[in-house]
Amino acid sequence: MKKRYFIAGTDTDVGKTHITEALLRAAQQHGLTTLGLKPLAAGAELVGGQWSNDDARRLQAASSLKLPYEQVNPILLRAALAPHLAAEMEQRRLTVQRLAGFCRGTLMTQKVQFTLIEGAGGWRVPLNNRETLADLAIDLNLEVILVVGMRLGCLNHALLTVEAIQRDGLTLAGWVANCIDPQMDSLDANIHSLVSRIPAPLLGTMPFLGEGAVASADWFDARFFDE
Repeated sequence: MKKRYFIAGTDTDVGKTHITEALLRAAQQHGLTTLGLKPLAAGAELVGGQWSNDDARRLQAASSLKLPYEQVNPILLRAALAPHLAAEMEQRRLTVQRLAGFCRGTLMTQKVQFTLIEGAGGWRVPLNNRETLADLAIDLNLEVILVVGMRLGCLNHALLTVEAIQRDGLTLAGWVANCIDPQMDSLDANIHSLVSRIPAPLLGTMPFLGEGAVASADWFDARFFDE
């Protein structure tokens, strides 16, 4: 059995990496070998003499299959900006073909049962003048798990993103409500509004995580792994 999903978000900073980590742990609890990839990351820091991205390091640590950093995150941009802008600053050109090639190379050479490929920012984040990161999910023909950051304005963001995923011809495998705003009014009512409008299952509601907290997997609907 091989299951592969693209982790998308309704926006930047909605907790895609926290959710990806938690899903990787949940899959391991169900006896699956796991791998998290972050093919494109913008925002680097020098750690141990090597430039790397925090999100990518976390996916590397959460995966049961241990790969070198360069395979987990083959394209790293220094500035924490929209990828096409960060690439322009470094006089580099991003393409879906190159990103997809890195992903396919890893997936073809590694035996893993559950793979999550995490995007960057929202669904339509530009890579260049013609392509967006959504085109990577399309090229790889991946089912999508959507992370909805629960905060004021999330209903519109979530429903527009769902429409875009469907328009692009991909399957929305499910979505996650990530409680990123601990003070959000009418949280349950907002989640119910999305449950009644999104044509895919709610896979779980992740509670608010404080600074430095580690995402657990106990909130996730385990039936997802029985399908």
